Amino acid sequence: MDILALGIIIPVLPQLVRQFTHGDTAHAAQYFGLFGLIFGLMQFVCSPIIGSLSDRFGRRPVLLVSIFGLGFDYILMALAPSIWWLFLGRTISGMTAASFSTASAYIADVTPPEKRAKSFGLMGAAFGVGFTFGPAFGGFLGHYDLRLPFWVAAGLALANGLYGLFVLPESLPLDRRAKFNPRKANPIGSFELLRSHPQLLGLASVLFLYYLAHQVLQSTMVLYTAERYHWGPQMMGFSLMGVGIGNILVQSFVVGPFVTRFGEKGALYTGLTAGALGFIIYATATTSLQYWMGLPVFAFMGLVQPGYQGLMTRRVKPTEQGRLQGANSGLMAIAGIVGPVIFTQVFAWSIHASGFVLGEGTTVFLAAALLFMALFVAVSVTREGSGVTAQA
Repeated sequence: MDILALGIIIPVLPQLVRQFTHGDTAHAAQYFGLFGLIFGLMQFVCSPIIGSLSDRFGRRPVLLVSIFGLGFDYILMALAPSIWWLFLGRTISGMTAASFSTASAYIADVTPPEKRAKSFGLMGAAFGVGFTFGPAFGGFLGHYDLRLPFWVAAGLALANGLYGLFVLPESLPLDRRAKFNPRKANPIGSFELLRSHPQLLGLASVLFLYYLAHQVLQSTMVLYTAERYHWGPQMMGFSLMGVGIGNILVQSFVVGPFVTRFGEKGALYTGLTAGALGFIIYATATTSLQYWMGLPVFAFMGLVQPGYQGLMTRRVKPTEQGRLQGANSGLMAIAGIVGPVIFTQVFAWSIHASGFVLGEGTTVFLAAALLFMALFVAVSVTREGSGVTAQA
């Protein structure tokens, strides 16, 4: 429900920003870049705080405050009289969206270690549903009124909050809670957890490289496909829907049996390899049909998230699950801040670099290289004989 609400506003927020700048697209792009920066920064700062609070007070109250806060934030943006009210709304969204780390900690609380990868796969499928159908629904609503999608997103978030209030039980018993330590409940302090456990720092490096490579999709793929294949918004929308549907199918039906047969390490290795090969197909495809042939391969990158989540949650105590997820969200936020800058600059350079052999596909090759680096690190830190034992 949260991801669906978030997906609904994706296609209309840039248009609303453009409306406030009186149709000045360049000016709107500058503001929208600022919105992305503040959203990522708030996630980076707030994720470890929210994660630590959930370790201290339980997952349920933190989730409820975040979800209701997100609902009221959408109302604020629906009523925004100026662009600076939208800026305030995106600031609050970045803070409340950090609740996703608490949801991951909840899954770790209620699922045995050997079954967590499958459960995280179902969560990944939920993300896929939200980002597949949310933007399409939001675009349909925005055709009639640019502010209508914000009201619908608010209704979904508040309905989700009511479900949590009346149905969702607490997952973290009192005897498994940790004291709140302000020194650890910050981005720098949360990363101490990654350094204090064997293999976690290496797995965190894998996670960061994966998140960084993933940024190529949001930052340059629309520009890349428009430049190389002359795609318009409709074709790009179909492509994103294809990616989303492939992700849903893998997360829902492949993750469980695959992890049972090959383990969490096998899922992580296979997902990173498939993602890299998918990017290579995208980068080398000379026609739209060849590009589409990469979608089934790329879909198996959906094995990465349940693989690393299963491995990482085994390596921390029950009282540290929220802090771990907060640190992971912090890594994702950092990638979200630096990734677009890297990929957009490389893309601009590759377009103007006459005779450069990789051409406009340079950024996509770069994403593939990052995933191969992540695979190398993953194999190195998870090899047998590391001496790390699983924890419930």
